[in-house]
Amino acid sequence: MKVLWYGGTIYTMEAEGATMEAVLVSDDYIDKIGTYEELKQFADKEINLQGASMYPGLVDSHMHMIGHGEKLMRVDLSKIESSEEMREQLVESTKELNKGEWFIGEGWNENNFADRKIFHRHELDEISLSPMLLKRVCRHAILANSSALALAGITKDSPDPEGGVIVRDADGEPTGYLLDAAQDLVANQVPEVSVEYLTRALQKSVDHLLSLGLTGAHTEDMGYYGHYSRPLQAFKNVIGEQLKFRSHLLRAHSAFEEMVEKASYAEPFVDPGPMKIFADGSIGGRTALLSKPYNDDPSTIGVAIQSDEEFKRLVSIARKHGEAVAIHVIGDLGLEMALDAIEAHPVPSNKRDRLIHAMVVREDLVERMQKIDVALDLQPSFVTSDFPWVVERLGESRLEWAYTWKKLLNHGLICAGGSDAPIEEADPRLGIYAAVTRRKPYETHEGYQPEEKLSRFEAIQLYTSGSAAAIGKEAERGVIRQGFDADFTIFDRDLFSGNEEQILEAQPVMTVVAGEIMYQRGSQE
Repeated sequence: MKVLWYGGTIYTMEAEGATMEAVLVSDDYIDKIGTYEELKQFADKEINLQGASMYPGLVDSHMHMIGHGEKLMRVDLSKIESSEEMREQLVESTKELNKGEWFIGEGWNENNFADRKIFHRHELDEISLSPMLLKRVCRHAILANSSALALAGITKDSPDPEGGVIVRDADGEPTGYLLDAAQDLVANQVPEVSVEYLTRALQKSVDHLLSLGLTGAHTEDMGYYGHYSRPLQAFKNVIGEQLKFRSHLLRAHSAFEEMVEKASYAEPFVDPGPMKIFADGSIGGRTALLSKPYNDDPSTIGVAIQSDEEFKRLVSIARKHGEAVAIHVIGDLGLEMALDAIEAHPVPSNKRDRLIHAMVVREDLVERMQKIDVALDLQPSFVTSDFPWVVERLGESRLEWAYTWKKLLNHGLICAGGSDAPIEEADPRLGIYAAVTRRKPYETHEGYQPEEKLSRFEAIQLYTSGSAAAIGKEAERGVIRQGFDADFTIFDRDLFSGNEEQILEAQPVMTVVAGEIMYQRGSQE
């Protein structure tokens, strides 16, 4: 069937301000673009946009789709603004726990608290004797109470695992604060969830993402729920011919070779992506790997998750299978290690590597990135979440090349936009607004590092052509062009018009994937 879309403003995103009067869709791809009069003769059906604005489908370039669904189902601590409020929430949420039943909370962030309090395990013990695991917003640190530590076998004599830290008090006793690889000691004790649970979480996630106007996401879920076959089966259960959503799966390095050799997918809606590797942790937890010590804690430069030798070995495995790598890099030394490994084992000519976050860089590292085929996955909302406290961590001298989205674009690097949900909110409007204003919604200051603001066109490109280029699909997605996939995001207003707050107030009207309306406002509310 050929469907003609018309009656609104259709932004092709081919160039700034480029619009088209009508788009003819044939099944799952764009057949023709032109005027309504030219195209109506070919149409079997017409859809009038009623003055709404159409864009290429918005795609989140980095998130955790199942984790996002879990956050929607679990106790959300991310919006709590004081340590006392967090304590009250935990007391309320755990009072009906059965003895021995695990409690898992999502997203606490001590930087939102006036006292910057990080709870000690003894304080958590006063709340509940059932095992407790609280994930920090960055997902590079957890808090655990004594019951959880006991199940994990963590004592005063436990050594720090490679790539992780067991934080200890003045007496050398574990405080319950576990960083990076040390988290796994406790996380591995949590009873394995069922495929049915993962399916339910993913279904909740996809429904929500479609309602936000997202037509797809590049997602990392394959290394968190036991054997990769469990989350992969959830994706196959949820996404397919009936519920269409473009899910590009990053494959954890621990599961990568088996996934290459044995796994089957559900393309074109669930497709295999690069090997995912962690270089370092997070700035909030002081585990992002920096070339110089933290400004507010000179005793540390962060945590290297991999040694140089292991990093290169992992990249070489990806190359053996003709694949790219996607590397979590937040600190500049972590980025340097990643580039060393990539340069030692260059990406195949038909693939593109990805550097996820790239929050603290250096000019010499930018020059090295310009010489390789790489895309950067940026999270614009990190600016609004991390400033101003991040200045304490990094110091003024490092800010010139920290969170510098405009500089990276101006140096010709491919940049894509994502949320890292559930760490940040998945709503692409928040990311676009943060990229344009570099401030929280409805604040009135000029923005953090205002020289790094993006134009609205550049910001929307992060989620359209940028996300497509990050996975090497710039020849089939990311703009509205003949022969491209018929993925569209339709808002009730023009994101390029009015004050910047109009970006936030725009309401998704329809989300179209492969020519089919997957979300329509009013019909699913």
